[in-house]
Amino acid sequence: MTQAASRSVGDRVVHKAFAPITRHTLALYCGASGDHNPIHVDLDFAKKAGFPDVFTHGMLVMAYLGQSLTDAVRPKDIRAFSTRFAAITQLSARLTCEGHVTELLDHKGEPCMKIALVARDEAGEAKLLGEAIVAR
Repeated sequence: MTQAASRSVGDRVVHKAFAPITRHTLALYCGASGDHNPIHVDLDFAKKAGFPDVFTHGMLVMAYLGQSLTDAVRPKDIRAFSTRFAAITQLSARLTCEGHVTELLDHKGEPCMKIALVARDEAGEAKLLGEAIVAR
């Protein structure tokens, strides 16, 4: 956990790298989430839809980013967390999640910091962009 009170604009607060996403990971996520869309696990279905292979659930990538955030700051200090999808995450992608302080602010009367978040693959392509407001 990071000491939020001692953070400054520009500081990296979040940094976590993940193992490559495998077919097994996708199958486990299907079972855990209830998202059984065949585009994520059925190669034939994905090819018929015009994709070269299955690809990662966007919400799995969001879970990685959320886990990275809660590894870096106490979950009870998170006031807001939002994301938007930027690109499809391919099978075997090695994601790295990062977050940097962009602003020190007052949020509903409480001193907080705004953190810009991103999940990137090994080529540096942004897959998910986000933002968090965290108490400091």
